[in-house]
Amino acid sequence: MLLYATTAASIWMLLRRVDFARQDRERWVWQVLLMALIALGINKQLDLQSALTELGRIVAQREGWYESRRQTQLAFIAGAGILGLTFMVALLFLAWGSHQATLSALIGGFALLLFVMIRAASFHQVDRLLNADFAGLRYNWIIEMGGLTWILASSMRRFRNT
Repeated sequence: MLLYATTAASIWMLLRRVDFARQDRERWVWQVLLMALIALGINKQLDLQSALTELGRIVAQREGWYESRRQTQLAFIAGAGILGLTFMVALLFLAWGSHQATLSALIGGFALLLFVMIRAASFHQVDRLLNADFAGLRYNWIIEMGGLTWILASSMRRFRNT
């Protein structure tokens, strides 16, 4: 949670101190990243995705389609994946021609999107893979914290190069 807050604060300071007057599209990219980090940070603190998963499980059991839930999960994951990738392409389009640090921040954004998509899959095999470790660090931690650190470093680089 601390890394989410630190990264969001860094972007907030960037937005307040950098004159984006001629780069309005670049400002939009940073604003979208800030809003996404705030939403993901709140979710991280409140564990809202677990509540949503449990609600889906309850509905599936009550409606009698729990046994065939895999099809619904796959449709959800495919839809969310298409939406997420479309969103990233739109951000890339907005950032095109911007400062290199802004384009770099989208790499971290893509890593976070990948992390969210993998977590949304919530298949036991995927969970086992994410909880496996590399050099003592769990893969889910590497993807999530790596993406956040990349965005933080990019925002600091963008701030320095104003």
